[in-house]
Amino acid sequence: MPLSLLVAEYAGENQAAMYNLTTSEAFLIIILVGVAGLVVQWRLRSVVSKYSKEILPMGLTGAQIARQMLEAHGIYNVTITHTGGYLTDHFNPVNMTVNLSDEVYNGRSITAAAIACHECGHAVQHARGYAPLKLRTALVPLVNISSQFASWLVIIGLIMTASTGSEMMCWIGVGLMSLSALFSIVTLPVEYNASERALAWLESSRTLSYEELDGAKVSLRWAARTYLVAALSAIASILYYVALILGRRRD
Repeated sequence: MPLSLLVAEYAGENQAAMYNLTTSEAFLIIILVGVAGLVVQWRLRSVVSKYSKEILPMGLTGAQIARQMLEAHGIYNVTITHTGGYLTDHFNPVNMTVNLSDEVYNGRSITAAAIACHECGHAVQHARGYAPLKLRTALVPLVNISSQFASWLVIIGLIMTASTGSEMMCWIGVGLMSLSALFSIVTLPVEYNASERALAWLESSRTLSYEELDGAKVSLRWAARTYLVAALSAIASILYYVALILGRRRD
């Protein structure tokens, strides 16, 4: 066999091995991020449980504190309501509601105050035209649609590539995945900023003492880390599928 063919074959084998290694590494990252997510969720529940037992001396509920924060920022068109579930609290810019879980809505603890004010922080963002929140809101309908088809497009595309040689469907799927990743990344400043607004008001209004404020900071810090893990998971998934597509070129 000519030397040039031997070199080409050797190079091809090395590239195939490289792509296989890259795929394995990306899959390992997904596993590690998944484990990190479980740890963060466990720690968050532990912290929330701890500070849910520390009752505020003033005796205000999460709903009452939320109303005070909104009014302090001149916001009167947002309704505070309660929703079922655990840690299901959220601000809905569509119907202008701050939705608090029962433990937060009726709770009189550090956790209730921190979470209620965090969600009000989103309402303040909306009222002030906070750009990252506007971008995230605009991405919601796109992500809701793309997340249903992205993985399937990549998988079907990989199957079709074997017969047609075209990777177009694969890359369309990766593009749709990128929307979810972008959403997760944009969510980070939105969540961190909402927590900053909440903590700043809790301190300036003297709703919480310095010791109680430390507990609120810990609770919101661990809550924010769940969004960081989600962003890392979305990026890791994209890397895995990209490596998978590139690896199929050597098959």
